[in-house]
Amino acid sequence: MSTRARTWIAAVALVIGCLTTPTSTDARKQLKIVVGRLDPAQVAELRAAVPDVTFVHVASADEALAHIADADALIGILDERLVARGAQLRWIQVLSAGVDRYRYPALVQSDITLTNAKVIQGPNVADQALALLLALTRQIRRAVDYGPKLGWRATRDKLYADKTIELQGKTALVVGYGGIGSAIAERARGFGMRIEAVDPHPEKPHPEWVAALYTPDRLLEALPRADVVFIAAPLTEETEGMIDATALAAMKDGSYLINIARGKIVDTDALVAALRSGKLAGAGLDVTEPEPLPPEHPLWTLDSVVVTPHMGGASDQVWARRMELVQDNVRAFTSGAPLRNVVDKERGY
Repeated sequence: MSTRARTWIAAVALVIGCLTTPTSTDARKQLKIVVGRLDPAQVAELRAAVPDVTFVHVASADEALAHIADADALIGILDERLVARGAQLRWIQVLSAGVDRYRYPALVQSDITLTNAKVIQGPNVADQALALLLALTRQIRRAVDYGPKLGWRATRDKLYADKTIELQGKTALVVGYGGIGSAIAERARGFGMRIEAVDPHPEKPHPEWVAALYTPDRLLEALPRADVVFIAAPLTEETEGMIDATALAAMKDGSYLINIARGKIVDTDALVAALRSGKLAGAGLDVTEPEPLPPEHPLWTLDSVVVTPHMGGASDQVWARRMELVQDNVRAFTSGAPLRNVVDKERGY
């Protein structure tokens, strides 16, 4: 082969190599995901499960700002600044069920997909709801309060004389029949309760044992039928203040209100008035408005109220479910498959 031919072949090979060899930009196509609210062991678990993704672990939103500009996704940590600076963001995974505090205009109006943890919180938050109810109906709150003051026998005599409630045969109204609301309904049914629900999407499948299903515009029709009203709805423009003085007046005399959703759904002053008047037998609140609840607030003084400090999300198993969700969604994101728990950003759930 002549020198000229060899030179020509080498030139062609060089051109072909330039066309087929990835450039540094192409090589950087590995997805970058900024991760917060996970501990180092959980991030290591993510890296092992999805090794072809670059995970940047941060301790705060301030630290995330330094890495967000070229990130493809964000997990576990979110504020408005990150949305503004995340020019390449396509997906955000939050680790809570509620997304009301994340509905920034820039995020709602963007093409970024938002996913939440609405289904994985069901078992633990539903347990909290039933624990609050039982603390009231079985007079556990009063027993704990009275015992040290009155002594064992006097406390027993007083509580026997008061009204202690069985759940068997009572009607539970679940307002918000999503991942948490449906888990509450299953547990209440296990106690022998009749289940009714308020749901803005009556067209979706519901168990046959849900005896009645109402749309939100029929809430005042549903409330008088219930011995217990569980609030499990997301906080949106439509649900804020939904349980107001009118709704509380519509509830059955001697009924119970359990709120494990968001404090702003219930008018606190109207609730206090309904409890003081005896209209309601009790209220179990894992969420309040305001939150935290100030020490001097009247809700603390009522022995017909059980307040817990927004702890329904706590569980020995919930983080395993969160990690399963995060891993599933990272794999889906990298492959272009549908994500779990996609939020309708306009509706807020």
